Formats: sequence, C-alpha cells, structure tokens
Amino acid sequence: MSNVHSAPQVAGLAAFNALGIEEAEAELLACCACRDFAARVAASRPYRDLDRLAEVAEATVRSLDWSGVREALAAHPRIGEPPGEGGPVAGRSGREAAWSRREQSGVAAAGREVLDRLTEGNRAYERRFGHVYLICATGLSAEEMLARLTERLGNDEDTERDVVRAELAKIIRLRLAKLLGAAT
Repeated sequence: MSNVHSAPQVAGLAAFNALGIEEAEAELLACCACRDFAARVAASRPYRDLDRLAEVAEATVRSLDWSGVREALAAHPRIGEPPGEGGPVAGRSGREAAWSRREQSGVAAAGREVLDRLTEGNRAYERRFGHVYLICATGLSAEEMLARLTERLGNDEDTERDVVRAELAKIIRLRLAKLLGAAT
C-alpha cells in the first residue's frame, strides 16, 4: 500500500501496470479520491502509454454518477485554503496535499483583497452548488481563479457539473503524470 508521507512508489507505467489491484487502486486514489474511479481505471490495465491511461481516466470521470464525483471533490481543498487547515479535507496530508499546494501556488502571491474575495466566492459557490469549487489551478493566478469562479456562479447546475467533470479530468491527467514520474 502507498505510504502518503513518501514519494510515489510507482516509477513509470510498467511498474504501475505490474502492481496488484489493491496497490494500483491505492495509487489512483491519490489522483482521484473516488473508489469507483480507482477500481475501474485499475481494472483496465495494462496501459500502453500515459496518454491511453489519461484517456481512460477521463472517460471514467465523465461516466461517474454524481455521488462518485462528489466523493472525489471531498478530497480537494478550497481554492486559497491550504490542505489540512480546515474545510472539506481537514487532516489530509501526504502527496495529495503536497500536489494541491503546488497546484494552487498561484494564490501565494495574492493580496489580502483577492484572498478575501476568493473566500467569499468559495462560500457563495458552495451555497449555490453544494460542493467545493473545483478548478485545475495549475498555472493560474489567484485573480484568474477568482474570475473563473465568478463566471461559473452564473452556470446552471447541469452546465456546472460538466465543467466540474472537465476540471477534474485535467487535474487527474496532471496527477497521473506525477504519479508515474513523467512530471513533477
């Protein structure tokens, strides 16, 4: 099983393909914290390359029932809120928390006003949609994340669910690359 306090145990696609089913599922849960997702993607091994793994992962996310998506969302911290410091993922640590911190690094340089607006926007989003605001934050500034949050508050529920699935798929693709050592 994965030790959340160490570097990923998987070093490359061949090693991932060779894992036992429980170990593969545990590794995939670091990329998407939905048990159904992890079971389905692990069961579809072996993969010929990262692109094929990412394609299957995306198709799986898009086919999850909404309760599965909500399970995955529960592992994501609010934008601008460090993992393990309250909110939906209080107490989480290890590589998922480290990945979240790096993914959200664009908020580090934000001023107090932008951070306060993100906090308020997160609350408004959660009241409107009933779950954490999810965005693939890698490479985005706090201002960009806030602008997208504000824009998405105008979505109807079905549109927003489609956006959430697409953002989750982007995050998973990046995390799969990290898991397999293809990116840091």
